[in-house]
Amino acid sequence: MKITLSHGSGGKATSELIDKIFARSFSNPILNMMEDSAVVDGHRKIAITTDSFVVTPLFFNGGDIGRLAVCGTVNDLLMRGAVPKYITSAFIIEEGADTKTLERIAKSMAETAAEAGVTVVAGDTKVIEGNGGVYINTAGVGFVDNENIVSTNLHDGDCVIVSGTMGDHHATILSARMEIENNIKSDNAPLTDIVKKLIDGGIDIHCMRDVTRGGLGTVLNELANASCKVIEIEESAIPISDEVKAFSKILGLNILHMGNEGKLVAIVPSEQADKAVQLMKQSKYGENAAIIGKVTNGDGVTLITPLGGQRKVNVLIGEGLPRIC
Repeated sequence: MKITLSHGSGGKATSELIDKIFARSFSNPILNMMEDSAVVDGHRKIAITTDSFVVTPLFFNGGDIGRLAVCGTVNDLLMRGAVPKYITSAFIIEEGADTKTLERIAKSMAETAAEAGVTVVAGDTKVIEGNGGVYINTAGVGFVDNENIVSTNLHDGDCVIVSGTMGDHHATILSARMEIENNIKSDNAPLTDIVKKLIDGGIDIHCMRDVTRGGLGTVLNELANASCKVIEIEESAIPISDEVKAFSKILGLNILHMGNEGKLVAIVPSEQADKAVQLMKQSKYGENAAIIGKVTNGDGVTLITPLGGQRKVNVLIGEGLPRIC
């Protein structure tokens, strides 16, 4: 099998690559859980994650690769209910990159780290042949009090909540590449405040995932498969900005497969769902939070259309703009 761009999309091809190569070679009980970050033993329970960022272009409306790197790393820790503390940053720099570009990226990373409440404690640089590109690899560490926020912890009757509008980051990056002028802005953001308010508010969070590559449809399929449940969502309940909705229709894009970089899915008990939404709405970056569905017995993801019809939602298949992060 030869690697194609579709293997970086976060969809079916990515899953096959991970399953057939990396999961098979590195298999162990911790890795096999396939969560956004791994919880391991230390002086106390810690969460660890790693990520790489290769977005094109490096700077876009609402953010840049530096902010994206911090947000992506911090959010993966938060999805296990961890309190993010430390991150590392390794730069792979192509020959020809401008030092002013690196200064902008580094400054953005520092500002975002301060906003997220983490400290950059280690780093590395490598220079390779190329045409001025910049790539960032990170690792993150946080402390964990609740180990039960996992994708296998879904229960019949649970509500599915999203923290805001879908597709913003995907539409921003695609607009930049196609040189389409609009006011769509990336949602790349650290979700620290949202998660903290949910935990401090006493919400019994069963599971969380950030909605990145592959989009909402892929994320929900991963959760449904891990828990052997059906996730049923209402199409009309999914928050989408008017501009992103129009953009996706013009280009024939499926909003369920468009990625974000500052939104999460939370699965909570039905009796706590309204409170969870209110806590999100009071949080930074959670003003458009909404309940979009529920968990039931069965398997897969089902979309209920505005007319009452039902259709199966699959994971992203194909390329799906892989370099959004």
